[in-house]
Amino acid sequence: MRLVTQHAFETATGQRPDNQDYAGLVELREPNSGIIAAIADGVGGNSGGRVAAELCVRGFLEGLVGTWRSGNTRDAAVRSLEAINRWIHAVGSRDDDLKGMSCTFTAMISRGREIHILHVGDSRLYRLRGDQLQQMTADHALGPGQLNMLTRAVGAEGELRIDYVNEPAEAHDRFLLCTDGVYKSMSDRVLREVLMHRATPTETCRDLIERALATSVGDNATAIVLDLLELPPPAFGEIDRLVRDSAILALPAEGEIVDDFRIETMLSDSRYVRVLKATDMTDQRSVVLKFPKPLEGADRPMREAFLRELWIGSHVRSPYVGETLQLKALRQTRLYLATPFYDGVTLESLLREKSGLSLRTGLDIALKVARGVAALHRAEIIHRDIKPENIIVSLSQPGQPTAVKLIDLGVAKRLREANGSVISEPGTPSFMAPELFQGKPADETSDQFSLGVTIYRLFTGKYPYGEIEPFSRPRFRSPTPLSSIRPDLPAWLDRAIGRAIAPVPQDRYNDVFELIFELENGADRASPILVERKSFYDRNPLLFWKMVSTLLALLLAVSVYAGIRH
Repeated sequence: MRLVTQHAFETATGQRPDNQDYAGLVELREPNSGIIAAIADGVGGNSGGRVAAELCVRGFLEGLVGTWRSGNTRDAAVRSLEAINRWIHAVGSRDDDLKGMSCTFTAMISRGREIHILHVGDSRLYRLRGDQLQQMTADHALGPGQLNMLTRAVGAEGELRIDYVNEPAEAHDRFLLCTDGVYKSMSDRVLREVLMHRATPTETCRDLIERALATSVGDNATAIVLDLLELPPPAFGEIDRLVRDSAILALPAEGEIVDDFRIETMLSDSRYVRVLKATDMTDQRSVVLKFPKPLEGADRPMREAFLRELWIGSHVRSPYVGETLQLKALRQTRLYLATPFYDGVTLESLLREKSGLSLRTGLDIALKVARGVAALHRAEIIHRDIKPENIIVSLSQPGQPTAVKLIDLGVAKRLREANGSVISEPGTPSFMAPELFQGKPADETSDQFSLGVTIYRLFTGKYPYGEIEPFSRPRFRSPTPLSSIRPDLPAWLDRAIGRAIAPVPQDRYNDVFELIFELENGADRASPILVERKSFYDRNPLLFWKMVSTLLALLLAVSVYAGIRH
């Protein structure tokens, strides 16, 4: 997901002989998406004002675009504007035709989930958030009405005093940058009404300029309207600061209000976290809040787990992976994680009611879970705890799932992430791949194994290698064939699951996408023969050799006995 905006600008000369306003806008694409909008109103005789305004806007935009990848928006923007100020001041001091040229300047930079504002003079920036209109800049001018005298302007002095503001952005914020020919022509009430109408930016700009020209002000009038439609997910550093700086407090009780969330009921409770259902009082929707427990010695690994889950949940977009809610700036006063409330049951709860699902229902769920795992792997994220308990299934009709969500990303990790502090070994033993018990790191193939065991259990209610107790050292021989428990299921499904849960990683699918292909097309590609039965040796080599040894011993005994008789 990236920054999505709509924007437009409009300008008019009015009753002046020339237009000394200048506006510009640059939209930058991935990987560092953002938008820069700037407006200037020229000051000075002859053509000096217009030249200053154009040089200021164009120079600022070009300078900031050239240093965009540096990442430090504030420093790059301030340095760019200061350099332009020195150049305009120097030219205005030397050139008689441009003597005293200067301009007002207002710029808004939207990057990530923040906006940066730079301001000099009496152009203005307004923000409409909800139904509240706020002037985001202060006029640098003396005197009321239309006879204002500027106290600051770009190019007026060798040293420039810049107002800089950094503000959190919200989706659907609407911004207006305008020169004094617009805002002096109408009250803030009228400005708010025009912006609140929520017409397209182009229509809104035209409306504002037409209203300005219809008054007696007669000045140049220029407006930029910019709508933030969607914001990118928070950067890792932003989430890291939130998690690092948020306090881990005592767990809230039922009925308590936390940051406008009313706590309703407890959904689950473990050693380290408590999961609660709550109501968001701002819009009355149900949410799930996960709170860490204030335990001595668990602070660092707890914060690392919340950091991972917040980052992954905000960056992976899939209808089959649970998301984390991005709370408005300054709302969150303690450490917790908010997610939508998915109305359904865990797959584990569903399997307790039914020993195994039908082919149609089971395949529907299996494919959706597999696509969720594939979405994580595409983002280079390993879940590390895939199991029915971490899958929410919503049923609209008996046996017909309408939604499937893979949840609980607390132990998930990015492939390039170094191993940090861990509370305990991630994963549930009965779903863990054999190589994990040997101390090897989790990867896509170990996730695939867990997914395969989950699908096997989905159809049988059992584990292919039996239930594995914590802290045990299991030996993985041959899994119990699916067909021996569910002879009604097709042979191709047995083969597909069997490959996903192969004890040796190299025998599994190259990736989850191959498994998805088999589940989607298995019936069409299946042969009419039954599942190929493995030899007794392949199924249980230890018992095979025991029986061979016993048989050889018996034959040897018979041979010795026969020799003695003779």
